[in-house]
Amino acid sequence: MRNRKKLPIGIDSFEKIIRHNFYYVDKTEMITELLHNWGEVNLFTRPRRFGKSLNMNMLQSFLEIGCDKSLFNGLKVSREKELCEEYMGKFPVISLTLKNVEGLNFESARKSLKNTLGMEAWRLSALAESSRLTEEEKNSYKALTVVDDHGDFKMSDATMEKALLILTVLLEKHYGKKAVLLIDEYDVPLDKAFQYGYYDEMALLIRNLFENVLKTNDSLKFAVLTGCLRVAKESIFTGLNNFKIFPITKVAFDEYFGFTDDEVRDMLHYYELDSDYETVKNWYDGYRFGKADVYCPWDVINYCSDHIEDPYLPPQNYWL
Repeated sequence: MRNRKKLPIGIDSFEKIIRHNFYYVDKTEMITELLHNWGEVNLFTRPRRFGKSLNMNMLQSFLEIGCDKSLFNGLKVSREKELCEEYMGKFPVISLTLKNVEGLNFESARKSLKNTLGMEAWRLSALAESSRLTEEEKNSYKALTVVDDHGDFKMSDATMEKALLILTVLLEKHYGKKAVLLIDEYDVPLDKAFQYGYYDEMALLIRNLFENVLKTNDSLKFAVLTGCLRVAKESIFTGLNNFKIFPITKVAFDEYFGFTDDEVRDMLHYYELDSDYETVKNWYDGYRFGKADVYCPWDVINYCSDHIEDPYLPPQNYWL
């Protein structure tokens, strides 16, 4: 087989996929649809391994001030000239994944959340020396980034619950632009807390964190959250009436998580596996989001990788 693009197995960095010439199924039209129809808070619920983290990273790569606009050359969103002019590289972005916020008890999970928030604050280090912030404001930023002798972030519980709100306010003042908030895998801390018996404590903590940043926050442009589960509104979204929720049953955004039939055909053709189409369809075309029949990307990518190396390998259940 002639030299072809690498398959992005387990890679959820949009920039890495584009820069290092991995095969990319172009989902950038999601950016167009979102920016034409965004609500103040947008929640997407989809199963694991359907590209949620990659799409969130794609949004960050598109929106964040200082982004490399060349990453989107030739992709579908680049055709939207006015939208790109208005939004590309124009906003400060806070980007969190909560997939590693867990622990056998509430104390260890709370420490993990502090470290996650602190690491993102570190990434936004331009705030530390900003000439547009007062000393008091810079001190409020530094309170998010102080670490102890073990390398763990020392912020108090009260500061942690307001960390995202503090960052949005400081980012708006520093850049003169309202901030965009991206939270991937928002439900993982709650799922783990339920498994290990400290759900009520974690639900209260997440509720306070979210309400502080999402409710009547004039420094927030909009927020996007993703997760596998829709946690009951009464549990952590009490008092928030600015949500647009996009579950798997809605038509909106139905083709942007998972691969469509045409996208699978294109991938198989690219890797000269056209004759495997019926096998792939029978094994991995088992999902319907809105009105779209979709394949699990994890299955299709792994199938292609295995069958490039061994065309006679039987299909596998990759998503166990």
